[in-house]
Amino acid sequence: MTRQRHIRWAAVLCNYVICFLLANKAAMTASRTIRHKAAAGKIPAVPLTIEGYSVLHQMMRFRWSAWRQLSAAQRTEIASEAGRLLGQWEQAKSGQSAVYSLIGHKGDLMMVHFRSSFDELNRAEMQLAQLRLNDYLEPTTSYLSMIELGLYESSLKTYHELIEQGIEPHSEEWKRAVKEILDRQREAMRPRLFPEVPNARYISFYPMDRRRGEEKNWYTLPMEERARQMNEHGLVGRRYAGEVKQIITGSIGFDDWEWGVDLFADDPLVFKKLIYEMRFDQVSAVYAQFGHFYIGVRCLTKDLVALLNGEAPQ
Repeated sequence: MTRQRHIRWAAVLCNYVICFLLANKAAMTASRTIRHKAAAGKIPAVPLTIEGYSVLHQMMRFRWSAWRQLSAAQRTEIASEAGRLLGQWEQAKSGQSAVYSLIGHKGDLMMVHFRSSFDELNRAEMQLAQLRLNDYLEPTTSYLSMIELGLYESSLKTYHELIEQGIEPHSEEWKRAVKEILDRQREAMRPRLFPEVPNARYISFYPMDRRRGEEKNWYTLPMEERARQMNEHGLVGRRYAGEVKQIITGSIGFDDWEWGVDLFADDPLVFKKLIYEMRFDQVSAVYAQFGHFYIGVRCLTKDLVALLNGEAPQ
């Protein structure tokens, strides 16, 4: 009987220990869940970004009627003067410019300038304004932005790690940690932030927003969902690697739209295929709004005289 009593007490004690451990585990799980929810509530809504070149697109109409009134020698002299300046920018080691002959009614020429600052973009504008060729150019529109890389995945990882360490969002310690991460990312991504103008025959430029009125608003989505959709969006673009070069510029606070997109390719058909396929992913199908599209043919400055004499770029 004594042995049976010991067995019963051992069983009771064992059950007690099991119940205690299960209850403790449940409490710990609940505690972690509460902490996770609390942490999630603290995660900043804005993803981190790193920026590179400042970028200016200038769309212009050419005053052909006034140009034709000049003698051939005058036209050559004016075009050659412009070609010398534009040629220096085209061949620059950093911060290049490129000229495109636009197709369609939206303008005749588009100039794209990459520079290290807005001051340098403004200086380029002023230098162009001093050329005699400027007397025959009429601006139709322009677009100001900066090359931008959005870091959705890195942002989520960084925010979670800092919160797990007990660092308060937006505190000085938080800002120092974020700055260190951005500095590392900026150095790793330097070739993408400060690229040369791609040596492709065609360009497609368009501005866009990522919102859709009062019913669908991109900025009300949790960061995790925005990150998921952007990853899906990026997968489409990566399928066209080697066929098209894409440069995204951020323009929030700089111009009327939120982003500018430059696509460069030797076959313009790839623009249609890429953009059409992207329309079917969620971030584009639900939230994207697009501005005017500008399609141009690259004109090297050595061919500028011929272009202004009415010859298509070679």
